[in-house]
Amino acid sequence: MNTPNKLTMFRIFLTIVIICILLFPFSAMGINVTQIFINETLVIDIRYLIAGVLFIIASLTDCIDGYIARKYDMITDFGKMMDAIADKVLVNAVLIILCAQGFIHPIIPVVIILRDTVVDSIKMIAGSKGNVVAASMLGKAKTVVMMIGLSLTLFYNLPFELWNLRIADFLLILAAILSIISGIQYYMVNKKFIFEDGKI
Repeated sequence: MNTPNKLTMFRIFLTIVIICILLFPFSAMGINVTQIFINETLVIDIRYLIAGVLFIIASLTDCIDGYIARKYDMITDFGKMMDAIADKVLVNAVLIILCAQGFIHPIIPVVIILRDTVVDSIKMIAGSKGNVVAASMLGKAKTVVMMIGLSLTLFYNLPFELWNLRIADFLLILAAILSIISGIQYYMVNKKFIFEDGKI
């Protein structure tokens, strides 16, 4: 297994650790979780800070493994498949958990996950016909904005929360909007691969 693939597997491992940290019933097991009191209204659960650090590290491995694979010609079929799986598992798991725990509005994970499902389907259809669908600039922008938004959410929107600036919420809403726009863009560019004559 080459270095990029090892980084991809490491990202999957970090994702599992993040899920365990955020979902493990510490209180029910009699384990006291440290809380940090920022002010009278803001109390931080240290689990989210730890998960936030791990999420950032996992996100960075996504950039690093792709860079190494392309630069040193280490791209493999296994790597392409596992990289896509690792990305979806990381992002979707964190989106769903934060939604279930009341940190983000349900519409955000619904839009983002639905869009990714549609785009992945388009890529599979195009790939079955020998065509490669490249990532669009809007798609890349969506990913960057979403990663920053999720990181800030895990860090309780600090330091912006101190000034009542909902930057994390704004970035996740923007990511959802970019998801819709880039999803439509993917469809318009690749609909010729879906319908034989390019028309519905």
